[in-house]
Amino acid sequence: MEPKLGYGWTEDKIGDLTGVTAIVTGANSGLGFVTAAQLAAHGASVTLAVRDAARGEAAVERMRDRLPDADLAVGVLDLASLDSIAAFAGRFADSTGRLDLLVNNAGVMNLPQRQTADGFEMQFGTNHLGHFALTGRLLPLLTTSPDARVVTLSSTVHRIGKMNFDDLMGAKRYRAWPAYGQSKLANLLFTSELQRRATAAKVPLRAMAAHPGFALTNLQSTGPAMRGAKTTTRRARFTAAVIRELAQPAVWGALPTLYAATVPGLAGNSFVGPEGFGQQHGHPVPVTRSKRSQNTEDARRLWTESERLTGVTYAFA
Repeated sequence: MEPKLGYGWTEDKIGDLTGVTAIVTGANSGLGFVTAAQLAAHGASVTLAVRDAARGEAAVERMRDRLPDADLAVGVLDLASLDSIAAFAGRFADSTGRLDLLVNNAGVMNLPQRQTADGFEMQFGTNHLGHFALTGRLLPLLTTSPDARVVTLSSTVHRIGKMNFDDLMGAKRYRAWPAYGQSKLANLLFTSELQRRATAAKVPLRAMAAHPGFALTNLQSTGPAMRGAKTTTRRARFTAAVIRELAQPAVWGALPTLYAATVPGLAGNSFVGPEGFGQQHGHPVPVTRSKRSQNTEDARRLWTESERLTGVTYAFA
């Protein structure tokens, strides 16, 4: 019997995932760590796609303390490098040859102006273009799965995002939060266009999006640290205390991702987030999204531009 969609869903409602092969990006900490551990706990074979192999191996050891029989592996992946993405996808295809679930979890937030190895603005380049290229590289494996899913993490901050196609990289004017909002809006536009194209090609792939609400992860501290902000000031300590008090823990923040990845009756292009006020806390449910994120013309234009920038073309046949 399929689980009821909606209120009260937690990880104990995940079914048996034996035989499912999954990749979770950014799985060495935070939401990605919880997501990978829960998938493995329910029988999936999970690859932790991480920038630092040592941190990835340490994460696997932490998981195996509680899950000694878990089927876990580590793959080196830097989403800020198209060469790294191509190399990771090639190694994974050669070693595994199957993929049922891709969780595009990794991301950066509120950074000072930085560029990826390929000259893209770091937030747009990592959060959207990196995952666009990764999904495209892995598409041959996903399209051979009878029930593949791609889950991409967005954010409620997508609501402040606008697609600035005349200056996607913020070269003319860069502001950290609007750039982050644009990247999270791009995640939703990517999801809807991926689902549209998969459906048109009659490929049994479901593209999903999720967001964690206000979850306690290391994203809140990375941006300020890169800007050189001191963490010992009274203001910084107060801000950290407020975040700890108001944010839900990563184990709750990961629930929307797990819901999108595992609930059998969920339709493609669903967007899952917390049920509570402002979609910030609570059990995962399908949630609303901004009008901009439903703009089909922007979704198609973003797709075309993403293929041009990354050199990765999706072939569904």
